[in-house]
Amino acid sequence: MQKKSCHVEWVFAPDDVARIRFAFSPIWELVASLRTLRDPARRSLHLPWVRAVRPRLAGLDLSELFALVPTAGYLVDFVTPTPDTPVPDFAAELDRVRRTPPERAAAEAGWVSGADPRIVERFRADPEAGVARVADTLQRYWEVAFAEFWPRVHGLLEGEVTRRSRQLAAGGARELFSDLHPNVSWRGDRLAVVRRWEYSAPLGGDGLVLVPTAFWWPDTAVMVEPYQPMLVYPATGVGTLWTEGPPPAPGALAALIGRTRAQILTALADPSTTSALARRMELTPGAISQHLTVLSDGGLVTRRRMGREVLYRRTPVGDSLVCAA
Repeated sequence: MQKKSCHVEWVFAPDDVARIRFAFSPIWELVASLRTLRDPARRSLHLPWVRAVRPRLAGLDLSELFALVPTAGYLVDFVTPTPDTPVPDFAAELDRVRRTPPERAAAEAGWVSGADPRIVERFRADPEAGVARVADTLQRYWEVAFAEFWPRVHGLLEGEVTRRSRQLAAGGARELFSDLHPNVSWRGDRLAVVRRWEYSAPLGGDGLVLVPTAFWWPDTAVMVEPYQPMLVYPATGVGTLWTEGPPPAPGALAALIGRTRAQILTALADPSTTSALARRMELTPGAISQHLTVLSDGGLVTRRRMGREVLYRRTPVGDSLVCAA
């Protein structure tokens, strides 16, 4: 007999689509990376990162984090709060973890299965102290194994948010969710996500936060009440995350406008910000800005402000130069 699939389902009122927002979360990526460390075969795209950080972790006790974030199944929600700003800061997110009510943390620890029961019981016996220990360990783990790599992950996720925001604005919810992930489907006024448990509820005016991820690839994840509804899905282009350096510049184009400007123009296959380009190109934002000014004056790129960010994209003339080269 075929097993019936289960779903988490959110019911949208007419104005709930307008409350969809995108964000990404450094602490979510940090927590997700714990599973990557323990099961790298499952997330083999991140093997370069695993090889780089494992030697650094010899003196760091991650046993309590591993117990609360097992390799499969439920992990405690309090370590991955729903982002409350489009681009949250790790320190601010960690502060939210520290402020978790002890009774909530104890209850969530009790829902974890497959972990060392002695570690879980120690946490639940004094959850206030347990939350403080977990936050301190997350801080040390970030400093040792993740902070150095965050700018690269940030650039990937920033590009994904930009692309998906345009998709939502142009085509609405139906187009957005049509290719978000095979486990995600839009059903008229409902968004369904395949899970191992059943849940259905109206969004109720809270909005839905869509969070692209690199380290949770290739899976999805959800959060429901008492947290703000959140859907985590794999970002496009995760396979390029650990590719070194800027994209190659076509020789003819490099000869025409210079190698660095050719690389920038090639990198603008998708719109990007100055800061994201700087991280990818391993140049200063000031240097990138100077090159973008020249490309803009030459009619090869255009700029558009979206909120606090300025996005650069190739013009049709820029597209034709890259394609011809």
